Amino acid sequence: MQHIRNFCIIAHIDHGKSTLADRLLEKTQTISMRDLQAQTLDDMDLERERGITIKSHAIQMSFVKEEQPYVLNLIDTPGHVDFSYEVSRSIAACEGALLIVDASQGIQAQTISNLYLALEHDLEIIPILNKIDLPSAMPEEVKDQVVDLIGCDRDDILLASGKTGEGVDGILDAIVERIPHPVGDPHKPLQALIFDSVFDSYRGIHAYFKVLNGEIKKGDKVKFVNTGKQYDADEVGVLKLKKEPRSVIKTGDVGYIVSGIKSAREVKVGDTLTTVSNPCQEAIKGFENVKPMVFAGIYPVDTDEYEELREAMEKLQLNDASLTFEPESSAALGFGFRCGFLGMLHMEIIQERLEREFNMTVITTVPNVSYHAFLTKDPEEKVLINNPSDLPEATLLDHVEEPYIKAQIITKSDYVGAVMNLCIEKRGEMQNQVYLTTDRVELTFHIPLAEIVFDFYDRLKTISRGYASFDYYPIGYYTSSLVKLDLLLNGDQVDALSALIHKDKAYELGKKICLKLKELLPRQQFDIAVQAAIGTKVIARETVKALRKDVTAKCYGGDISRKRKLLEKQKEGKKRMRQVGNVEVPQNAFLAVLKLDD
Repeated sequence: MQHIRNFCIIAHIDHGKSTLADRLLEKTQTISMRDLQAQTLDDMDLERERGITIKSHAIQMSFVKEEQPYVLNLIDTPGHVDFSYEVSRSIAACEGALLIVDASQGIQAQTISNLYLALEHDLEIIPILNKIDLPSAMPEEVKDQVVDLIGCDRDDILLASGKTGEGVDGILDAIVERIPHPVGDPHKPLQALIFDSVFDSYRGIHAYFKVLNGEIKKGDKVKFVNTGKQYDADEVGVLKLKKEPRSVIKTGDVGYIVSGIKSAREVKVGDTLTTVSNPCQEAIKGFENVKPMVFAGIYPVDTDEYEELREAMEKLQLNDASLTFEPESSAALGFGFRCGFLGMLHMEIIQERLEREFNMTVITTVPNVSYHAFLTKDPEEKVLINNPSDLPEATLLDHVEEPYIKAQIITKSDYVGAVMNLCIEKRGEMQNQVYLTTDRVELTFHIPLAEIVFDFYDRLKTISRGYASFDYYPIGYYTSSLVKLDLLLNGDQVDALSALIHKDKAYELGKKICLKLKELLPRQQFDIAVQAAIGTKVIARETVKALRKDVTAKCYGGDISRKRKLLEKQKEGKKRMRQVGNVEVPQNAFLAVLKLDD
């Protein structure tokens, strides 16, 4: 155990974590040059295409220092705010963290929030300035920022370049010297924390764990403490680039177990693994429960595929424990699931993974957040509203509370005005403004979560030319003046397009949605009335005109009444058709509601 080091890499998105991880793998010869590719640990197609890490990846490296072999367990983590849950899980399995800061961009919002996560778990922090080979690097200025943030000595900050490999030897030495070895008792009953799991269609579920006390051998009968299920450890091993079986995994080490588990419900990330013959007395305190921020409905395009979609969601949840879902039904879309996501990027990734990995074509409804409704008959009782269509009638409502977040935005001083305007437009209230350096400002706002769900992050990046970084956390529910905006097509409500929005913005948004749907709905043989309504009051209307055959084409001259008779006959037919016809809303119309500002 003295020669094991467990550490993770934390940083803001795009600061070069995965590239630096490649250099560490190369230096320790964990991976042959033939297998090496850019961002080796990012094995999902989506991660490669977008150049981001979505999933934490664990890998074991061997390193020899002064003729003493060491085992280094590295966990590479995502940097985007939407995947912060992955980071919290990785941190739970480590004793130290490499905090990577881009030498040309300095400290950004996610750097700070990931650092706080690591400090809460008492991890040893090794600060590293990456990308020092760039012409725009400002090592001295960024060192000052790091010293202010962590309170370390300037000499403790390592300089490195993931691209050229400069400084990697110093990082490996620092990991061995500065990160403490794991502590645990090899003679106690087995106690292991499950921090991740993946699904294998041939062998069932592989659970990744870190042994805190005791040891686990191949063939042991093991059980999960929270679910109470028992299994045989068919195979245990360590996580190299490919999984390598071992006969025993000892205290302090990170490994995986294959035990033929087929059902996704039986493995809970954060659970404790122990042996049946000599169980541990108490479960390990896992990491915090995930708090979904954005909710949306996911429905199969073909209603017969409902069960297949459920299986696909369960397998995805194994791989991504921050996804939550429960069944729901909609008048317009049939049976589907109400899913909770950590943010819009998370939602986009899940939708794309469902289509790629499970061949499911799905419809996603307009994302929204959860509200608390208080009724007039009992103002103390609160009702949780996940879907706008669940909101009680206005006559029964006393008031509605919506969730607020504390948003921290770090940007260059040139863009402060534009960022403030955006936040105020989104009903934000400014709390604080701090100059970190002469040209970097940290702005703190309280903003309703519903306002940042749609396009806030994209617009923030646009107005700040990519220089603003953004991080948020929930601060509670506050009373707000909200109304339910309904959309009617020929008088029928489309519940999937309902939205709860602030009273002041209802008219403007209603008009915009009607105009957008007028463009996108395919024309029918009859007129379609597109209306936006609050309760029984219609606030906006557009009409999608009918496709019409020219019935008067055969009338050459003659009395006008002949033409009128034919037109009246056509009008009657259209009226009859309208009573039996129904309007299909295409998938792009659901998505277009999100992109109204485009």
